[in-house]
Amino acid sequence: MKSIFVGNLSVSVTEEVLGSLFEAYGTVERVCIMTDRDTGQAKGFGFVDMSDDGEAVKAIAALNGKDVEGRTLTVNEARPKTDRPSGGGFWRKRW
Repeated sequence: MKSIFVGNLSVSVTEEVLGSLFEAYGTVERVCIMTDRDTGQAKGFGFVDMSDDGEAVKAIAALNGKDVEGRTLTVNEARPKTDRPSGGGFWRKRW
């Protein structure tokens, strides 16, 4: 299974619309558009999981740079999430 990053999405794009774009190239296992935890509004990016790596490569090649609802999509293979150091913020020790 290959996970695909999709960026520069319009806030009006739904998971159903995004999934239908990728279904033209193969079997879509999962679609997830990231949303703001407080407002619930889409953050403008998401992920699509496709079961076949070959189909995923074709979808990436075909959809990267495609115009969807007035926005040019950025589509590439998703990188694994890395551990980010905590910013500390309010609770950070000063000494």
